[in-house]
Parts: sequence; structure tokens; C-alpha cells
Amino acid sequence: MQTVIADGNAVWLRAAKKYIESGEVVAFHTETVYGLGANAFDDGAVLKIFALKGRPADNPLIVHVHREYDISRLIDREPPYAAALRSAFLPGPLTMVYPSAGRVSKHVSCGLDTLAIRVPSSPTAQAFLREVDLPVAAPSANVSKHVSPVTARHVYDDFNGKIPLILDGGACDGGIESTVLDCTGEVPQILREGLVTREMIASVAGDCRLYHAAKGERPKSPGMAYKHYSPRCRTAYCVSAEEARKLYEQERAAEIRISCARTASQASSADARS
Repeated sequence: MQTVIADGNAVWLRAAKKYIESGEVVAFHTETVYGLGANAFDDGAVLKIFALKGRPADNPLIVHVHREYDISRLIDREPPYAAALRSAFLPGPLTMVYPSAGRVSKHVSCGLDTLAIRVPSSPTAQAFLREVDLPVAAPSANVSKHVSPVTARHVYDDFNGKIPLILDGGACDGGIESTVLDCTGEVPQILREGLVTREMIASVAGDCRLYHAAKGERPKSPGMAYKHYSPRCRTAYCVSAEEARKLYEQERAAEIRISCARTASQASSADARS
């Protein structure tokens, strides 16, 4: 299979729709990371996502829809605070978990009676989802446990020859996955922390809790039960330039290739001292 990286023009959006309707998997840009999407109604297409990623079969997926999509077609009920949160934060990097109406493939939620729904703000994602006009199940477009894909090239490196199309919207602004929020109870609970914070949610809903899974409990959301987003090389975090220099000298003496990067906070501290 040839993998094409293309922008979201009308020709490629029509091609993406045909691929999705025929049970194929298409990667697409979102504001957080690239997603690996398939028709959420199609059992075979959803299972193809798990196979491509090497994803554990009990790790639920998130369904993506465009901003005009009527989510009442997919969920059993919505508490008033959830409607207020949708109005405040969507489209955006917030995934909301509802009691499922049971209309999508059972493999999306891995047998759970809930459904995670997200409305991405990326113009590329919105154009793709409007063209398809179906709920698209989509985890991050990387091999399981690999780092988050924030460019089309990252996706290509993992899935070249395995998927037909990557819809390129440029580099992702967020860089980490969406916040996942359980909206099945009286008070919303964060299942996976992300760009929409607990404080932001509480300011709209009146309260927000951070969920703590019991030992042995099945994961309610992506990011709860397995090692995620690991680089393929060995890494080390240094709290000072001197510590980094010593590690660099040790690795160089052992003839090990090494590269260095500063965090934003380290860069700010260095600028403040200069």
C-alpha cells in the first residue's frame, strides 16, 4: 500500500471519505496530536486500528465528530453540567465520556457501557469529519508506547505502507492528548489530565474531581492503564547544565550518540539570569 501525505483540499477530503466508508484507516491532524481514524460503526475498521497500533484490546478509543454532529444519536443521556462544558470548551482538547446508546462498534469502548466523544478544533479535522459525517474512532496516530505524533512525518514514520492517507494540517499546537472527563455521574471526574485543567472544568461545572482507579480495574479511558508515549532511545532528565555536561562527557567517552534539549522552564531561567 502507498501512503500519501496530503493537505485537506476537496479532492483529498473526498478520497478520505471513500477510504473511511470502505473500512480503511486514515490519519488526520488535530490540535493536540494526529489521530488514526476509522468508521466507529464498522467492527472490522475499528479492529484494524488496534492491529496497526499494537494496542491492547481493553484500551478504549475516543470517537471524534464535527461540531454540528448530534451526539444524542450516540449517547444515552447528558447531565446539565456536561452541556455547559461542551458550550465552554468545544471544539477543543476535551474528551467527554457519556453513558453509551450502544450504536457504535462494541470494540470502540472495549465492552464498556460508556462512550468517549471529542470535537477537535483543528480546521483540518473539522473539514475531514464534516466530509465523512460519521463518528470516527481515533486514538493517537503512533505505534503503541511510542511518542505522540505531532507532525504528518511522525505518522508516516510509523505507518508508511500500512495506511492509505495522512491528512496534513501542519504541526499540532497542543502536543499532548486531550483531557478525558467522565460525565456519567453527578460530578465530573478527570480520567486523563490534559490541556483543559481541573480548575477550568470546575469554573464551569461547579466542581471537578480527579479519578483514581482501583487496583486491577479495567481502564475507563486511554492513558489509564498502560505505559504511553515513550521514545525509542534512552533518556535522562538533568536539573542543571553541570549535570547535563557530566552526563554528556560520560556518554561521549563511551562513544554513545547523544543530543540535548532544554525545557521551557529551563530556558526561561537561563534568560532571566542573562
